[in-house]
Amino acid sequence: MREDFVPPESIEGLSDKEIKPWKGEFDVREGLTEQGHAVEVLGVDDDLDAIDAALRRFRPHAVFNLLEEFARRESAVAFLLGHFELRGQPYTGCNPVGLLYAADKARQQRVLRQHRIPTPGFFNVARGKAVVRPRRMDFPLIVKSQTSHGSIGLTQASVVTDDASLRERVRFVHDELGTDAIVERYIHGRELYIGVMGNHRLTTLPVWELRLENLPKGAPFVATEKVKWDLTYQERVGLETGPADLTPEIRARVERVAKRAYRALEQSGYARMDFRLADDDRVYLIESNPNCDLTYGEDFAKSAELAGIEYPVLLERIVGLGERWAKAR
Repeated sequence: MREDFVPPESIEGLSDKEIKPWKGEFDVREGLTEQGHAVEVLGVDDDLDAIDAALRRFRPHAVFNLLEEFARRESAVAFLLGHFELRGQPYTGCNPVGLLYAADKARQQRVLRQHRIPTPGFFNVARGKAVVRPRRMDFPLIVKSQTSHGSIGLTQASVVTDDASLRERVRFVHDELGTDAIVERYIHGRELYIGVMGNHRLTTLPVWELRLENLPKGAPFVATEKVKWDLTYQERVGLETGPADLTPEIRARVERVAKRAYRALEQSGYARMDFRLADDDRVYLIESNPNCDLTYGEDFAKSAELAGIEYPVLLERIVGLGERWAKAR
């Protein structure tokens, strides 16, 4: 895990705001300990030598990977896991190939399109390049960072309805976020999530839905950076998540597409697939998120609990998937 996300021994007396940045790390440590594992926490930012020294000293049967970036780059986590594979060291979560596919949203969309998996249309705009909107891409559109995740930089203004606002938002992504921009068709509809677990034999968790009960009338429905991370804003917009009320046919379609996408992107371990259910009941895969948030009480863990998988058991299954992946290499 990141060095500044190493949790304290106790959260007693701390506020939700103080706990939130490293709550997932705390929950995973406590859950694994409850399962009887000896857990050594290692906080690292870019020190590969420190990781190797810890592996020699502790000799873990598995590394529970909670890193979202290494050496200040999200894509570098995949290379670190490649290092583990060369050492024969089991680790949890997605393999390096699957992580690299998912790290770049445009690359991910191209792979999904090749496998005829329904996604919004898109085009990308590299830094330093002018915006040239293809004729097939009608408004409204949504502008995102091509390589940042966790809704970083995503706001209501990310949904654009004319060329001037499109150029302005692409400029924001280039200048403020420092990344290339991906521009997708904005799909009006419901936001659905589904967890997928497995390496070769896949299991899906119950479909979850994000609702914003107090969103201002006419505002685009977007899981913005504030929706994801700002507790005060979440209360203001009436954020609620829970099991999605779907017809059996739509639920089966979401599960089927999620499994197809997981295999197409060569993922392993566990992931959360983000969908939009359009007003005409068409299902679009927006994004795959391998190594998604495992915080207790958040969507993936709550969905697993609904499926009868208690949190410590969920963590145990993730460890087992990592060990089986290593044995199959």
